[in-house]
Amino acid sequence: MKKYNFYAGPSILPDAALEAAAKAIFDFDGTGVSLLSISHRTKEFQSVLDEAKSLFRELLNIPDNYKIYFVGGGASTQFFHIPANFLKTKAGYVNTGVWTKKAIKEAKFYGEVDVTASSEDRNFSYIPKDFAIPADLDYLYICTNNTIYGTEYKCDIDSPVPLIADMSSDILSRPIDVSKYALIYGGAQKNLAPAGVAFVIIRDDMLERVARPLPTMMNVNTHVDNDSMFNTPPVFPIFVLRETLRWMKSIGGMDEMYRRNKEKAALLYDEIDRNTMFRGTAAEEDRSLMNICFVMAEGREDLAPEFLEFAQSRGMVGVKGHRLVGGFRASCYNACPKESVEALVACMREFEEKHK
Repeated sequence: MKKYNFYAGPSILPDAALEAAAKAIFDFDGTGVSLLSISHRTKEFQSVLDEAKSLFRELLNIPDNYKIYFVGGGASTQFFHIPANFLKTKAGYVNTGVWTKKAIKEAKFYGEVDVTASSEDRNFSYIPKDFAIPADLDYLYICTNNTIYGTEYKCDIDSPVPLIADMSSDILSRPIDVSKYALIYGGAQKNLAPAGVAFVIIRDDMLERVARPLPTMMNVNTHVDNDSMFNTPPVFPIFVLRETLRWMKSIGGMDEMYRRNKEKAALLYDEIDRNTMFRGTAAEEDRSLMNICFVMAEGREDLAPEFLEFAQSRGMVGVKGHRLVGGFRASCYNACPKESVEALVACMREFEEKHK
């Protein structure tokens, strides 16, 4: 049976990246040595690293006054790296769910945290808007896409203080104005690569704002000055990331990626809104293109286990909602093909017909 992958992460990657990675595991770049065994100091891997950064810069139109680096581990490490480096007195956080709550917890070790806005009053089902940003903040922190609740920022914030964004789950899914951000970071396992590497895009002036003496590995300057190689970088995930960026460029870059993502999301949201068995959970204007969350319609709640089993029997993988909110979630990341979304829509329609 054909499987349709909707896992929230680690998530689906383009076939071209998987095929290149499989080949490189046995023979990396004609060296006769496995990618898993190659030294990170070789010219062949340096070429991978350089191209990955170059493609990142090209696809997102990153200005020259920004540096890009990769670091081992996931985005959660940045929850404390960021305040350790930049929180001198007080930082603002927009609380839109689990990931910002975790970041807030870590930031409190380093200084005062101002929860500048929050959507917790409605179970994080919307993105706060039109809130005042205090001018005395060291920075304002946001998470642009919320995988658990299915909400996403649709435009770049104008901030009077340095804006820092966790873009783990929607990076390179749509065009953004990088110049509005002081720092962008994320784990790569949603849209870019296997788990194990995080990316950081940092504006040059932030490198001079480090708030305190820090252990070497925690200082952002260490990773910039050593070109992501202060210690051994995660070679395999960076290679796959490079291949994914090549694929994105080959299909037409951010404009085409955004078009595809909007088309896929519209297909599924339209069905959720039409189908008498289901309802969406996120405010319509804030619905995520990446993580589409829904539950059974009122009066149909008892059919949730049956629908999950039904969907799985039709080849749907990873559609169970996060344990904190329940229901269902279809993660339609960049590499998720339209065919998968069409199959899920057909499954939902079949289930509706079954219960008429």
